[in-house]
Amino acid sequence: MRARILVAVALSLFGACGYGESARPVPATATKPANAGAVEFSEMRIAGKRATVCRVNLSNTTLQLYSRDDSGQPLKRFDRLAEMLKAKGKHLTFAMNAGMYHADFSPVGLFVANGRELSPINTTNGNGNFFLKPNGVFVVTETGARVVETSEYSQIKERVILATQSGPLLVHDDKIHPALNANSQSRFIRNGVGIPSQGVAVFVITEEPVNFHEFATFFRDTLHCPNALYLDGTVSSLYSTELKRNDVRGDLGTFIAVAE
Repeated sequence: MRARILVAVALSLFGACGYGESARPVPATATKPANAGAVEFSEMRIAGKRATVCRVNLSNTTLQLYSRDDSGQPLKRFDRLAEMLKAKGKHLTFAMNAGMYHADFSPVGLFVANGRELSPINTTNGNGNFFLKPNGVFVVTETGARVVETSEYSQIKERVILATQSGPLLVHDDKIHPALNANSQSRFIRNGVGIPSQGVAVFVITEEPVNFHEFATFFRDTLHCPNALYLDGTVSSLYSTELKRNDVRGDLGTFIAVAE
């Protein structure tokens, strides 16, 4: 599933965001990290449900955003991304879907890769999770990473290296999005990103369905992220050579990745 705006009207407000939506949760106990390299992986619990936490240290790791191959065709799958990078002499070690996208696999909102804006910021109103205001942007600049509310993006003065826009903004300045209902029965496998500090980005994918409020609370109270952004659900997917994992839940529009 992708983030189709045309289909969003038919999707439950908290059921689908973009072209996909599925859920994986994690409560507050963590296992020992799988590695201490560029990306550290831990299994944790969200409201009793399993989730995989991927901690990226930006001081020694470079994140990149991808959407299309060199011929302009949508990549859609981790395998194709890995093949493209291999042809350039790089080895894909970590990747996750990076936001919502249209039926043609183009980003719904802002998309900046390698310092180039490939899709403009989207401040319009609409239906579906992307448009559940406030929404936000995951940004990496020369000084580190942050998650900002969409209207705050224009205030960034440093050079933006990468950025992807999505919604809703799960946590903003330590406050959970006001529209998220703790008692919601809308549960999906979900993924998102939070920033505990400028030098670290924490990506989370649930392995079992959770609701939005549980997901947001986990970022704020367990991972101590004052700002966190929802990326998508149902199609939420993880690629990791360390975990020997290559999820295929559907064709994807955008990817956040680490390659060596």
